[in-house]
Amino acid sequence: MRTLSEILSELGYIAANPKKQLDMYLEQGKKVIGVMPYYCPEELVHAAGMVPFGLWGAETRVSEARRYLPVFICSIIQTTLELGIKGEYEGLSAVMVPILCDSLKSMDGNWRYGVKDIPVIHVAHAQNRKIRAGVEFTASQYRKVKASLEEISGRVVTDGDVRESISVYNKRNAAVRRFTDELAKRPEAIKPSARNAVFKSGYFLDAEGYAERVNELCDCLAALPETADSGRRLVTCGILADNTGLLKIFDECGISIAGDLVVHESLRYMVDSPEADDPLMSLALSIGLIEGCPILFDPGKKRADMLVDVVKRRSASGVVFVMTKFCDPEEFDIVPLRKILDRNGIKSLKVEVDQQTTDFEQIRTAVETFVEII
Repeated sequence: MRTLSEILSELGYIAANPKKQLDMYLEQGKKVIGVMPYYCPEELVHAAGMVPFGLWGAETRVSEARRYLPVFICSIIQTTLELGIKGEYEGLSAVMVPILCDSLKSMDGNWRYGVKDIPVIHVAHAQNRKIRAGVEFTASQYRKVKASLEEISGRVVTDGDVRESISVYNKRNAAVRRFTDELAKRPEAIKPSARNAVFKSGYFLDAEGYAERVNELCDCLAALPETADSGRRLVTCGILADNTGLLKIFDECGISIAGDLVVHESLRYMVDSPEADDPLMSLALSIGLIEGCPILFDPGKKRADMLVDVVKRRSASGVVFVMTKFCDPEEFDIVPLRKILDRNGIKSLKVEVDQQTTDFEQIRTAVETFVEII
């Protein structure tokens, strides 16, 4: 059995070197499909015998993408397009592009024009995702996605193939939920930067391999004694907290992440696909079950109640909102969310970062002050 540090080291290396992981798949003769955020049906890629590969941009300078996108588009979109134009995704058989936010709606056309050698698979979701008509619409779009993947893979994807892939992904989700539960009992065991790498590596590993490693990690955590509250246990919330500078500050301030409602992290794994006669309907139904996501239609602001629950259940001292710069859904939500936290006596901090942030001194001061207050 490997040690905790050995597993974290492996996942950290994979998270830091996605290009090497992509090259390894290509050398093995596998077809790889790039998957942009958010909530693309990766199960269909798996069912077609191919590998889904997460595209969330990177901390890189943007130059070429400026010809296609205004400066106020979020950095996830900017840097992903930049890497595509510069050939970092060479070898991908296609890229799945959803249109769940205004910025993503422009990505389809910009990618087709700027990265001509990697075709786009358009993924549409119903905004009213819970009602019957919305579920049927999403399922109809998934059928189009499946047809495109069948053409690329050269094989017919049966309902049995999809059901088998759904089972694999549900097991992966269960492994990650187990990880968040085990870590919540002893959050000081893994620093925020290493915790982030555990989630990030999952975007570059096949679902079976990732679940195996995460379960192995859970076994190591379960063998450790539970720890008392250090007073620096926090819950993070937002779309993306994968920022080297911010995570370094968290590490140096002795912060422990007891839980999160981050789309890039726990939110991705909270919901399993339910059983249905039509497996594509099963995938579509799962989108309607997701709560707490700023990108998805949430008129009742259930994310606030979920935050309160996570803070209390995980014995955290406060919430850090990691805001993605220029993200309208995040900016619209922050005021009502903080008001609800205030009413429940939960302290919160808002920091704004993107993948091109270079100066972190103001953020450091804000985090250090928040830690002193809690």
